[in-house]
Amino acid sequence: MEKSQLRKFLKMLKGSMKNIEIEARSFISSNQYKNLEKKLNKVAKFKKEIEEETAYCGKEDIWIRRDDKFSYLILKSGKIHDNFRDEIKIRLKRTDFEKLKDLFARLGFNINVMWLRKRKVYDWKGTKVFLDDTRGYGKIIELEKFGKVGEEGIIHKQLEERLKSLGIKITPKKVFEKKFKYYKNNWRKILNI
Repeated sequence: MEKSQLRKFLKMLKGSMKNIEIEARSFISSNQYKNLEKKLNKVAKFKKEIEEETAYCGKEDIWIRRDDKFSYLILKSGKIHDNFRDEIKIRLKRTDFEKLKDLFARLGFNINVMWLRKRKVYDWKGTKVFLDDTRGYGKIIELEKFGKVGEEGIIHKQLEERLKSLGIKITPKKVFEKKFKYYKNNWRKILNI
């Protein structure tokens, strides 16, 4: 498959997206992380702890990810740090991660950013909560729900209110964008890759 054919295929997939991922997130300090972990262990159901390696291939909307059990090919609409994005996620064997990296490299989609993070996953009354510790980037709490077109704004407001109820101040998008830009330009040095 040529690069132009892959682009057409990915564009077609984007047009068929139905899962709207809605998120609210904030950077947190090490102390906030510890306190949130204690609080979430009381009010939410701990699901799992995973280590993830994520590569953005060519653009920020094409990702490949590997965790402790699987690899994933992920296509998202919109821009990174948008409050809601369409998402398609295809689960593959964990061992397929290197093949995916090679496939995208051969198609001309080089890795622009690599992330290494430890993630704790909770279910808080139907809302996914992630406590992330991303090497060289920072600690983040993220609340996530999936919804339908038209309900994104309402659900996002609910997620922000839930963050505030945990005592977390919403990190402005421009702070995320500034930190991401720095990380994107320096990730190889930061991760010693």
